[in-house]
Amino acid sequence: MLHVYCTCDPVFAQNGRVVYPDGACDCWIIDPGLPPIAEEMIRHVGENGLTPSAIILTHAHADHFAGLDDVRAAFPEAQVCLGEEEHCFLVDAHTNLSAQFSTPHTVRGDGVSDLAAGSVLHLAGTEWSVLDTSGHSPGGRSIYCAAEKVVIVGDALFAGSIGRTDFPHSDHQRLIRNLAEVLLALPDDTRVLSGHGPDTTIGTERRTNPYLARTL
Repeated sequence: MLHVYCTCDPVFAQNGRVVYPDGACDCWIIDPGLPPIAEEMIRHVGENGLTPSAIILTHAHADHFAGLDDVRAAFPEAQVCLGEEEHCFLVDAHTNLSAQFSTPHTVRGDGVSDLAAGSVLHLAGTEWSVLDTSGHSPGGRSIYCAAEKVVIVGDALFAGSIGRTDFPHSDHQRLIRNLAEVLLALPDDTRVLSGHGPDTTIGTERRTNPYLARTL
């Protein structure tokens, strides 16, 4: 069984998660966003005796990484992983979109590894495929565990919607293509954990998501 602890910020309702298999000490921290997300993640890790081996960013819009420095300070051994196309976003408030909301956020940009599409990650005996779901942003990634029937998609796909593509660096056609060829290729019973809003499944979105209807 996979444990997924989810905490949400009150401004953008972004979902930050701590993920770990049952009985494991090893965990991942995924998308540590605006307060109180980082604080609650750090508390959950401590209370459950966990050790984060990686901090995974599905993409580098500021609402998904604003708490990164706090988490790195608490867990300095954890490796930060982000699609290489967006490493520069971490240190540029205009590129990561936070400047336009009058709340500029930047964090440390050093020591970040490429979350390369097509690569495979391992967490306490579970295997995760890194998927290219770019389009909302140029380096957007999803991570998929077939054994656990779960995919963590950032802002690529939501319950009944998809990620915005009216931002600088967004590409609508690229996102639609990746949704059709990558995410909709997964089994219908795959649980979808999105960056905002409730969980859903691939099957539900295949049947009901109006943005995907044209791809079927």
